[in-house]
Amino acid sequence: MHKMVADRWGVTNPYLVLLSDLLLIPISHYLLAFLAISAVFVYRFLEFHFLHDLLTGFRGCSVALTYHSSSLIYHDVVSKCRVLHSRYLVTPWLSSPHLQTVFLSISGRAPPFNYRRELFYLSDGGTIALDWLMNSDVLGSNIDRTSAIPEDNITPIVLAIPGLTSDSESPYIKHLAFNTAQKGWNVVVTNHRGLGGVSITSDCFYNAGWTEDLRAVINHLHHEYPKAPLFVVGTSIGANILVKYLGEDGDSVPVAGAVAICSPWDLLIGDRFISRRLLQKIYDRALAIGLQGYAQLHQPIYSRLANWEGIKKSRSIRDFDHHATRLVGKFETVDTYYRRCSSASYVGNVSVPLLCISALDDPVCTREAIPWDECRANTNIVLATTKRGGHLAFFEGLTAASIWWVRAVDEFLKGLHSSQHMHVKKVASSNPPLIVDSSIDQGPYVNIAEDGMVAAAGKEQIEENRVEDVHEPGEGKISVEQDEQRPQPKSDSDSLASMVQSSQQATTPLGVTARVRRCLDLLSRQSRWSLWLLVYIAIVTSWPAVGSVLQIALQKKRRSVLPGAILKR
Repeated sequence: MHKMVADRWGVTNPYLVLLSDLLLIPISHYLLAFLAISAVFVYRFLEFHFLHDLLTGFRGCSVALTYHSSSLIYHDVVSKCRVLHSRYLVTPWLSSPHLQTVFLSISGRAPPFNYRRELFYLSDGGTIALDWLMNSDVLGSNIDRTSAIPEDNITPIVLAIPGLTSDSESPYIKHLAFNTAQKGWNVVVTNHRGLGGVSITSDCFYNAGWTEDLRAVINHLHHEYPKAPLFVVGTSIGANILVKYLGEDGDSVPVAGAVAICSPWDLLIGDRFISRRLLQKIYDRALAIGLQGYAQLHQPIYSRLANWEGIKKSRSIRDFDHHATRLVGKFETVDTYYRRCSSASYVGNVSVPLLCISALDDPVCTREAIPWDECRANTNIVLATTKRGGHLAFFEGLTAASIWWVRAVDEFLKGLHSSQHMHVKKVASSNPPLIVDSSIDQGPYVNIAEDGMVAAAGKEQIEENRVEDVHEPGEGKISVEQDEQRPQPKSDSDSLASMVQSSQQATTPLGVTARVRRCLDLLSRQSRWSLWLLVYIAIVTSWPAVGSVLQIALQKKRRSVLPGAILKR
């Protein structure tokens, strides 16, 4: 064979020899080599970890918990949660964060059930669909499905907030709702504006940091069912909105506890991450297509408020935010929108027991944005991170029939409900606190005695007329008559005029001495310090003139008394 590839000088060409040898290898062997190389490339590219799980005996990965050392939420609640202290084992045939995420969006194996719909109308004319799943609907009770929840019902309510362009029909939301209702609680899903089959009825759209809708829904639920503990679970963008809302309102939120699943935390970091690698760019493009579909549903309003041509040409989330979200939300730039709507800067002000769950291999919300130190510094927050899980997936079991974080949320909320650490809304008095100072500053009201003396009303009388303006759910408001009978504060000039007018209306005849004494007594009653201060100022300012007059008077008196002869000496 080698003789056949020799040149005209009789020298054998090595390349021709090599080529001739390669031709002797069957084509099937080349195909097998190509498949092997492709498998290695795909394994690395899609971040599979099946071989690692196989070599470790499918033990799964542990859950890392980050918390403050003195956190009572951890010591009394989370420390008793077996799910958070066990190991998470991924479904073997979904041993890739990308496979898990794609499988969740395509199938998810959501349990079949139907919601009860309630339309909630916002103050700006917007409409939100609230989809309810009662425990009686899942447990097979004979209760009429059309009957409403009684106001005095004490069954806990879990409010679920979907992610970007997701609604109550999303598989992970249905997993959460079904599992929670099956354990005996009621669930309500708040769909974002324009989603869930409800049209946009105002010029306001939701975005990654829009907390007004969530605030209105929570206040509505708390008002309608004041005796039912309210828990909130946010997912993805819904988690960012939830944490931002909790940080904005602090102690005044009527939420007993909360959970944030796969929050993006810092939108600016997330924007840089999702446009960094080829695989993340695919997610970016897919999410942009979803946003374009959302905009297509409400084209008349978007065409009027945003750049419709730019929306149609958008190839990424940032492009859509530039042509739509920024303009509708009235943000100067896209980066301004990302900075103002990120929840990471609000973590320190969260006053509600909050469990945060994130996967370190999340292909959409990067681990780089997780506020580790802020979560550790807040005693109300426990951060749970797993090495695997993908974005909102966390499938477990051979058939991927359940989601791990759903079990973790259920155990945490049940433990929090049975503990003494549920958050209670702090109701502050609407009246400003009384300032402890001199009675002349405290008393805009006056008393007129029988002898014509005018004095400021004491602190006791003010407290008798003071009404605490606190409205509890179910109680009536303060009547208008009570409000009119309450003494209204006056300014200093009005108070002085009232005192002068009252003194002029006194009927008892008083002399000059009595009037002077009355003024001195009045000043002494108002403030003894003020009286001595006025005396000191009067002496200091008038002493030169008074001294000169006294010196002249003494000289004249001495001349009239002493003999002239003595004066001549």
